[in-house]
Amino acid sequence: MGVLAWLIIPVVAVLVAALWAVWAQREPRATGDPASLAEHRRFMAAMERTTAGAAAPGEGSGR
Repeated sequence: MGVLAWLIIPVVAVLVAALWAVWAQREPRATGDPASLAEHRRFMAAMERTTAGAAAPGEGSGR
């Protein structure tokens, strides 16, 4: 009976590893959410507007 218990441990480990391998190799989900992409573009445009016109601290003072 002890031998059976020691045999079950690697068998369960192999099954868990096989399930993980199948899960890890699945097809990726589509990530093309148009609303999210549009929101990201608006955010990037706003960040470019606010940082493009601002000078770094200490610059532009003529010193």
